Amino acid sequence: MLWTVILALLVLLLLQTQLSVCLRELRSGSSSPPAYSSSSSSSSSYNATQQRLPGAIIIGVRKGGTRALLEMLNLHPDVEVAKAEVHYFNVEEHYRRGLAWYRAQMPFTLPGQLTVEKTPGYFAAPQVPARVWNTNPAVRLLLIVRDPAERLVSDYTQVLHNRLTRHKPYQPLEELLIHKGHIDPGYKALQRSLYHVHLARWLEVFPREQIHVVDGDALIRDPFPELRKAERFLDLPPRISPNNFYYNTTKGFYCLLSAGHDKCLDESKGRPHAPLSTQAFKKLCHYFRKPNKLFFEMVGRSFSWC
Repeated sequence: MLWTVILALLVLLLLQTQLSVCLRELRSGSSSPPAYSSSSSSSSSYNATQQRLPGAIIIGVRKGGTRALLEMLNLHPDVEVAKAEVHYFNVEEHYRRGLAWYRAQMPFTLPGQLTVEKTPGYFAAPQVPARVWNTNPAVRLLLIVRDPAERLVSDYTQVLHNRLTRHKPYQPLEELLIHKGHIDPGYKALQRSLYHVHLARWLEVFPREQIHVVDGDALIRDPFPELRKAERFLDLPPRISPNNFYYNTTKGFYCLLSAGHDKCLDESKGRPHAPLSTQAFKKLCHYFRKPNKLFFEMVGRSFSWC
């Protein structure tokens, strides 16, 4: 009888020991990360990278320096840019595709990074300001302008180059610009240089403080001061420095330096202008005097234009 009791106690003690071991293993297993935790963390990090709608848009002007401004802003570590012009708000076929299509044209960004797109055709398109506002009323707008007479000649030069590349004829600039001895107000390139007309439409929708005007001529002469102003407007910490730029004497304009690599704008930038007589250019400058004054009053500053 005594042996039976002793045997029962030994069996009970053995079972208690095994139970304690099992409990320790369970506690240890629950406190250790699961085997998939590393890949799960990686997946969460990947999911944080998304295509987001732009927080800032360079709306124009055409041939005003929009590509240079975009590339220079892209030097900032907190900025990612859409590489191609999207033309979402000014091309009906694109706009009908909706916001999902627009977002799909954007770069992948991390939370806290700013997405920037540029389409210079937005500035002069009447339907665009309201469409942009309806999409994001908080978006920040950058408008880079240059001497409107020089811009017009540059605009013509680009069209001429594209026509000649396709072996198509094109009228000389003076024939398009001047009719019966006077400036032709119907010439489209001239209309794109009437900055006050187009800005008025944007100011019907957006408050003035939401539109930052960049001096395109100053950006070419000395990029850093204009970039510092743009950083402040976009609420970006100051990360772009004068060391990010160097003057290329061969090309005749500044190139960019980042992480030991340099980048210059493509060959179309700085292309020699198509010929225009001195007399015709003076007429053009005289034509723009009143429109320029109206634009200066709208933006609260003046520019050294002809």
